[in-house]
Amino acid sequence: MTSPEPLARPEPVTSDAVPDAGLERWRLVLGSAAEARTGPLGPGAAAQDAALDWLYGRDPDLERRGVRRSGSAPRTGGDGPSAVTAIDWLEDIHRLFPKETIERLERDAVERYGIQEIVTDPAVLERVEPSPTLLRAVLRTKHLMNPQVLALARRIVAAVVKQLLARLRPEIRRAFHGTRSRRPSRVPLARDFDFRQTVRANLAHYQPEERRVLIDRAHFHSRTQRHLAQWQLILLVDQSGSMAGSVIHSAVTAACLWGLPGLKTHLVAFDSNVVDLTSDVTDPVELLMRVQLGGGTDIARAVAYGAGLVENPRRTIVALITDFYEGGDPVRLVRSVRALTEQGTTVLGLAALDEDANPDYDRELAGRLAGAGAHIGAMTPARLAEFVAERLGR
Repeated sequence: MTSPEPLARPEPVTSDAVPDAGLERWRLVLGSAAEARTGPLGPGAAAQDAALDWLYGRDPDLERRGVRRSGSAPRTGGDGPSAVTAIDWLEDIHRLFPKETIERLERDAVERYGIQEIVTDPAVLERVEPSPTLLRAVLRTKHLMNPQVLALARRIVAAVVKQLLARLRPEIRRAFHGTRSRRPSRVPLARDFDFRQTVRANLAHYQPEERRVLIDRAHFHSRTQRHLAQWQLILLVDQSGSMAGSVIHSAVTAACLWGLPGLKTHLVAFDSNVVDLTSDVTDPVELLMRVQLGGGTDIARAVAYGAGLVENPRRTIVALITDFYEGGDPVRLVRSVRALTEQGTTVLGLAALDEDANPDYDRELAGRLAGAGAHIGAMTPARLAEFVAERLGR
């Protein structure tokens, strides 16, 4: 892994009308070392700079480069960044910066600098705005929380899950409306409109003077039916710390898929142990509160458990969501995947399942699983739903 870029401040948006607004902006981006060239800051920008310095002033690379934090001596091992608390800082950034900058600052505070009091201090949790970043932080630290803090943290979990469900459920359900077939339909639905066939059939009514085609009869596609045969979708989700985003989206995706005609959904989380969470799929908030991120990773054991759930191999999809860094027996894992694919089961190996679908995984082991017949890739939840829907339509 590469070390983070030092002092990677987001660009603030200044609101004070000052003569040197352009130079002031550069001063905020570059830090106090640039002040000799840019000039001093106005009061509003100085408050922004103090908030940025509270966070990015703790970057260890600053001390190595001999850069002093503004208004303070170089940091020592036991010296905190300032007397400002996390809750003071949160109040300041929500007052001083636009929403997109606040989200970046909160993400860096939790994920880059490990300021966990943002999600473990009751006073902070009462004020903080729920976001996916904070949800990931809650899942990583909830084992440290007392019951009072845990109840406040649940608010973040519930709010973010509600947002994800509202966005993902229409996308996922849309994938199961049916794929267009080549057969015509007499049912005039806008989503099934056959543009090419309609134009081709009405070319005789083309009006060259007005450059348009008069539609005498519109044509529509029919759609395949997906509820005729029962399928299984078995989601095996790695709950190691690096997979937090995929765990969240797996829970929400399973909730969206639950109860769809023709589809039986299972959700299984694993680290060195395997936990079947299928009974909690209808309540993704409770499900996520049960997840324990971290620990070892025994992918082979999870695949073996998933294989035991298969009822009809040729109508089963096993989606293995993991970074493929196996802590168990890779030989056993490859053998299990090959056995599944040889009996007709579709095996998906997904290195990421979230809105970004940016994978970070063991390519060597993933390649071996691909050689055993698995489909390897990274997907958004909507794309996974489309993949499942395509299989159900066969």
